[in-house]
Amino acid sequence: MYVRTGRVSWINPNSMKSATDLNTFSNSIRQGIPAALPPARERDESLSHAPVRKDILSATEKKLALRNALRYFPKEWHPELGPEFLEELHRYGRIYMYRFKPDYPMYARPVSHYPARSATAAAIMLMIQNNLDPQVAQHPEELITYGGNGAVFQNWAQYLLTMQYLSEMTDSQTLHMYSGHPMGLFPSSAEAPRVVVTNGMMIPNYSKPDDWERYNALGVTQYGQMTAGSYMYIGPQGIVHGTTITVLNAFRKVLPKGETVKGKLFLTAGLGGMSGAQPKAGNIAGCITVCAEVNPKAAQKRHEQGWVDELFTDLDGLVARTRRAMGERETVSLAYVGNVVHVWERFAREEIRVDLGSDQTSLHNPWAGGYYPADLSFEEANEMMAANPGTFREKVQASLRRHVAAINTHTARGTYFFDYGNAFLLEASRAGAAVMAPNGIDFRYPSYVQDILGPLCFDYGFGPFRWVCASGEAEDLRKTDQIALQVMKRQLETATDDIRQQMQDNILWIEEAEENRLVVGSQARILYADAAGRIAIADAFNRAIADGSLSGPVILGRDHHDVSGTDSPFRETSNIFDGSRFTADMAVHNVIGDSFRGASWVSLHNGGGVGWGEVINGGFGLVLDGSSESERRLRNMLFYDVNNGIARRSWARNPGAMDAIKREVERSPNLRVTFPNLVEDALLDTLFKS
Repeated sequence: MYVRTGRVSWINPNSMKSATDLNTFSNSIRQGIPAALPPARERDESLSHAPVRKDILSATEKKLALRNALRYFPKEWHPELGPEFLEELHRYGRIYMYRFKPDYPMYARPVSHYPARSATAAAIMLMIQNNLDPQVAQHPEELITYGGNGAVFQNWAQYLLTMQYLSEMTDSQTLHMYSGHPMGLFPSSAEAPRVVVTNGMMIPNYSKPDDWERYNALGVTQYGQMTAGSYMYIGPQGIVHGTTITVLNAFRKVLPKGETVKGKLFLTAGLGGMSGAQPKAGNIAGCITVCAEVNPKAAQKRHEQGWVDELFTDLDGLVARTRRAMGERETVSLAYVGNVVHVWERFAREEIRVDLGSDQTSLHNPWAGGYYPADLSFEEANEMMAANPGTFREKVQASLRRHVAAINTHTARGTYFFDYGNAFLLEASRAGAAVMAPNGIDFRYPSYVQDILGPLCFDYGFGPFRWVCASGEAEDLRKTDQIALQVMKRQLETATDDIRQQMQDNILWIEEAEENRLVVGSQARILYADAAGRIAIADAFNRAIADGSLSGPVILGRDHHDVSGTDSPFRETSNIFDGSRFTADMAVHNVIGDSFRGASWVSLHNGGGVGWGEVINGGFGLVLDGSSESERRLRNMLFYDVNNGIARRSWARNPGAMDAIKREVERSPNLRVTFPNLVEDALLDTLFKS
């Protein structure tokens, strides 16, 4: 039973650790930058570390980077910290301030363990620490959660100050975050978001990849990815559901009616960060998954976590095991520790049929660890990208041409290949690979959003709704699964034919969620749901908190990869065909609209998924505490958060979205949207006759 106090809104005596441990932790959080200079520390080499970034700053700029870093600390520390930070800049290409990494373990504690005057602030601290948990984060000591460069903060001083501010803030203040830097607590109101986050919001002409390298090295901006820098990452589970839906529907597109996925092969790459979801998704879908990963630590991590079944370091063993799995129609995931180009080429020579193909390496970041070229070891590639970036770029582009050539061999034999929105086709085209359609404008392969998630899910409002049980109790998560399942089953009874399959897939997902052991880090769940589903589920959670069925608050959010949150012409909005897919009004309106409709925090990012300068992402977090105020906020905010995107997709003349927003207008008297009038093709053909 939770009780109100004057300082922390939620206290669960049964979840408390020793008073001494909690007091030490609380004091560490509250102090921010320590009063005494902590001793220097070495990196933990047992952890995966970010690759060395290329040396891009001039001597004058390096002085500026050092000046920028030292401004976090008292002047008397500068003689000691100056040489140390300069050494970090020379050695790693960035100033991470390893010395200031806190001594306490980093993980999502129960919300009651955080020192706070605001319950929402305590929930945000939980989410931040989850993003930096070594079990969750890709490069935890560099404060990078996933995607090779998706950062929560630029350095450890920013982390310390942010946590201090969150411990001090009241519900009449808002913390403003500038690309990881806490600009400060400003007076606001209880109605306002407690935190406003921006990441990488560059002047457009300064949003090229090298601009990120330069200004990140200066310490003035960062790449927040989609949910890293917005404190909403829930581990690789966050993308498992979307990948599962994609794989299931991809098989539905290519398999003859009545044929199952048993014994069918899905070949892809990437096990670091979010891409680690792929083998788990393949297992849930019921196929054979072969996933290549060049980083041995990433592959080992996913194997230890149970997200991939078997590891292979030689191609002969992989080929033999794949043949056996196909012959026995197994459901199994196989990881190859090596380069996926070699797998595509070897499977082509062996005439192993690949039914589905994709790639989830971080090609939005091709020159700094997002993609590793064939015929270079992991270590050789890391050394080359820092020491000889020009040659490394050439190697990457040559590898992409080879990569695509092998894929084309397979697709000619019947493989269905789709881009997973990671800029694979975009970067392959820039490398001169054979990926263009005959018209010379479009790609020869579709984006998974263009072909699957866009028309089947996003146009109807279905997207990656997620929640975190702030108590940290597995039992609370189990109860929320059951609540969500009951809501979805009720909604299925009245579902229209165009969303019935989506509903059934989501019901199956939530039914099997616990059995699939998806939790890594916080007690969290993801579920694709539409606006009505999200509101009904959230409302049921809020009532369960109020009546004591759930032992603590629930934090709502979503992946920015959603209906309304992201303007991304090569992924989320790739099925927008009215010419507006290169605009970013939707994401910006989404954040602003959510902020005054009740969001607990909001975020706006340049970059994420497909690359710096290629996308604008908007996101939110909402804390439910069982109150009538929470009920009002969730209904108002979740409604807009989804329907904003459906209305934009409807205006672009997407048939599913036009139907979905029409139904919503009929249900909601206060909603009015502008509908498009359709133009007959024959008229245009007549007007443009040669």
